[in-house]
Amino acid sequence: MDGIEVFVNGQARDCSTAGPHTSLLDWLRGEGLTGAKEGCAEGECGACAVLVARPDGPRGSRWTSLNSCLPPALAFDGQEIITAEGLGTVAGPCSVENLHPVQREMADRGGSQCGYCTPGFICSMAAEYYRPDRSPGQAHKATGTGAVGEQHATDHECGPNGFDLHALSGNLCRCTGYRPIRDAAYALGTPQNADPLMERQNRPAPPTKYTGSGSSAQFRRPKTLAEALRVTQENPEAKLVAGATDLGVEVNLRHSRPPLLLAIDRLEELRTLAFDDGRVEIGAALTLSEVERGLDGRVPLLAQLFPQFASRLIRNAATLGGNLSTGSPIGDSAPALLALDATVVLCSLDGEREVPLSGYYTGYRQSVKKPHELLRAVRIPLPLAESTAFYKISKRRFDDISSVSVAIALQVADGVVDSVRIGLGGVAATPIRAFATEESLTGQPWNAATAATAAATMAGEGTPIDDMRASALYRQAMLGQALLKFHAGNAPALEAAK
Repeated sequence: MDGIEVFVNGQARDCSTAGPHTSLLDWLRGEGLTGAKEGCAEGECGACAVLVARPDGPRGSRWTSLNSCLPPALAFDGQEIITAEGLGTVAGPCSVENLHPVQREMADRGGSQCGYCTPGFICSMAAEYYRPDRSPGQAHKATGTGAVGEQHATDHECGPNGFDLHALSGNLCRCTGYRPIRDAAYALGTPQNADPLMERQNRPAPPTKYTGSGSSAQFRRPKTLAEALRVTQENPEAKLVAGATDLGVEVNLRHSRPPLLLAIDRLEELRTLAFDDGRVEIGAALTLSEVERGLDGRVPLLAQLFPQFASRLIRNAATLGGNLSTGSPIGDSAPALLALDATVVLCSLDGEREVPLSGYYTGYRQSVKKPHELLRAVRIPLPLAESTAFYKISKRRFDDISSVSVAIALQVADGVVDSVRIGLGGVAATPIRAFATEESLTGQPWNAATAATAAATMAGEGTPIDDMRASALYRQAMLGQALLKFHAGNAPALEAAK
């Protein structure tokens, strides 16, 4: 592939010899930039984090931290990347005399020991350092659930300098411990106006380059949705690539080698976010971080979901379209969207069709989507339910895979359940609606007795199994407990609102 170049630390580097399945990390290390490391090869440790200039409005850009072990290097044709080596001077390797403020604080406060994870931490920290809306004394926005004023475990933890510590939730350290790293993050000041990386955010991100194909294995970036649909019609075996948070794992750990990779993450037709009188439409290729910023809390159930979805590094790349298309029974977005009564828009050269998410999945990682179809958008009907909650049961609070996930959307009128939708993950071969529980609640008084009866029904929903994450009995118990917890958190607020 000719004419492929990536701008790394201010310098153009030829990427034309990289194969379609060569990760950005492997390509960078092959270029001698060995600060980023491979720790897990599946986006869980953050040792491979780098900064990428991404669009932020029509005239600006935002330094965004990404796991470089997952996406293919060819997806960054024409894009700008900063590695830990380039933070100090941008134009070349930093030195002890010219450390970046993030590097200086990490060194001064003992934030590094063996050093393996340090470059990744520094890149994630730098992305938060340059976050446009970060300011000293910034009050965090509660993403709480349940009773009014209740603080949920997913609330952002911000330091006195406005640094959101959850920006580092995807970076793991096994020897130093997190206190000195947190101290370094909270000691950071405000970037100077003359800081070249700060100034860079005042200009648009690089335009997308549209790439042709190779010989035996191919990587293509279509310019329009129509072109992408033509390619999928002609090549039903094509693997669609957006954030590559699932594909990268398949390539790295399972040695998958799809014959054709089709990058759709920059297609404008898939990057819409719109409200109208009857619905919210979210483009399938918007990253979860972009959706979170765009919604700005206007869909409370999703606002509760986002902080619990993997890590910031993953949310900066992952998309709703990818998470739903993967069809994993433990994908976190599906239960929340089921509770919101969402539909998905499938498109092909023959046109579009809208399918309720509750009828989308037909089996384990199987759906009604045809090989030549593409998931264009997710639609959420308005108005939204009055009370919602998302519960994720996992071994770690953050950056972990669900054992069980429960999403609830409840509407009560005059003390009686008017409508309720409950989405479940981790208890069947697909994400499911808890229809039996919904039926037992609808038309009943919203009180402790009703909740207890419905909780017993909910414990029997699905077909949970024993695996490494949890036993079937534990999953059943958590289903019932989730509904009891929801009632305990929402009954006082609903009583006060009557």
